[in-house]
Amino acid sequence: MPWWLLRDGEVLASAEVATTLAQRSRGLLGRDGYEGAFIMPHTRAIHSIGMRFALDVAFLDGELKVLDTARVPPWRMSLPRHHGRVVLEAEAGAFERWRLKAGDRLELRQSR
Repeated sequence: MPWWLLRDGEVLASAEVATTLAQRSRGLLGRDGYEGAFIMPHTRAIHSIGMRFALDVAFLDGELKVLDTARVPPWRMSLPRHHGRVVLEAEAGAFERWRLKAGDRLELRQSR
């Protein structure tokens, strides 16, 4: 089911939530680009090995507060973030458009 990613009631993007280990493991691999937010619960770090484009990555706590953000080029790995519980991935440049930064509190809502 599609989701919306929000901050302070404002929709930032449509979102896809990885609900299985296989979906989290695959992430955005095999795609030529991505519009929206890819959410991976139970994840503290990512890799971009095999990616075709750079990623904006946000490390979130269990309440979806942004702990840190990073730009990850293809063929790199991130370090796990202390207290990280969820990772948000988007195509590089998305966070600048969304004005996403550490300290932001996000929300996921199912679209109807």
